[in-house]
Amino acid sequence: MPLLETLPVGPDCAQWQVWGTLARVVVSDPAAVPAARTIVEDVLAAVDAACSRFRADSELVRACRSGATPVRISPLLAGLVSVALRAAHETDGDVDPTVGSALCRLGYDADLRWVTLHGRPAVTRTVPPPADWRQVRLDETELTVPDGVQLDLGATAKAWAADRGARDVARRCRVGVLVALGGDIATAGPAPGGRWRIRVQDRPSDPACVIGLPAGGAVATSSTVSRQWTAGDATMHHIVDPRTGTPAGRVWRSVSVAAYNCVRANTLSTAALVRGATADRWLAGLGAPARLVAGDGTVRTVGGWSAEEETQ
Repeated sequence: MPLLETLPVGPDCAQWQVWGTLARVVVSDPAAVPAARTIVEDVLAAVDAACSRFRADSELVRACRSGATPVRISPLLAGLVSVALRAAHETDGDVDPTVGSALCRLGYDADLRWVTLHGRPAVTRTVPPPADWRQVRLDETELTVPDGVQLDLGATAKAWAADRGARDVARRCRVGVLVALGGDIATAGPAPGGRWRIRVQDRPSDPACVIGLPAGGAVATSSTVSRQWTAGDATMHHIVDPRTGTPAGRVWRSVSVAAYNCVRANTLSTAALVRGATADRWLAGLGAPARLVAGDGTVRTVGGWSAEEETQ
């Protein structure tokens, strides 16, 4: 949600660049801002060391180089992989952590800001057979990744970090807190006035709304237009259809979902983009409060999504 990234920083807020997006922490007591930022930074640093695709020394990269040999990993990485595999199971494979290899082939093989600045070579039309999350084996803290498969936990790890950061700040600082990592927003502790007022908007030209998020709630926005790059003459985006290994169709510009935690919200919003034309009916069937913005800017809401105000 880029407009959240341009909001002024008040005494109750800290924000900084991380992972190609903006981290934003808002607390109910301004005196807790320095401690809250440190807590969230520590969570992000630990997650980055565990599962970044762009660090040769990350645990995940080392495990993916094991050639299908079981590797002992930390409890943190085991938890992050478990969350990713659960998301794949709950979405029938729409959110699949084995798309890392496809993302690399499409040109997303380094930090997005670097990829966007420099562009990537044209993508070969030869599409390798897609991997399958069910081929990944996790036995407590022993991980086995199929030979040649690169895992990407981006669809769930950032949301998990938002959830964990919010919980840690609320517990240790005894404040109400909102943690936003790009489009992933988690809250914990008491909310100001009982609800957090959040502007939901992807690009500055997209329709916007303001929602009231109850204390402890979360909302995530996934987009086919916000994180994109060029490969030759083609424009790519980071939401990959695991069944084809190519970017999902742009039926929806963005999908926002509210849930009891950010992992759940992000799992559903990402899967909705992959599902395309059937996403609104699928989300409605789940009873998930969701807002879908079509390619022409038309807004569709399901599952009891309620906005305090909506602007086109």
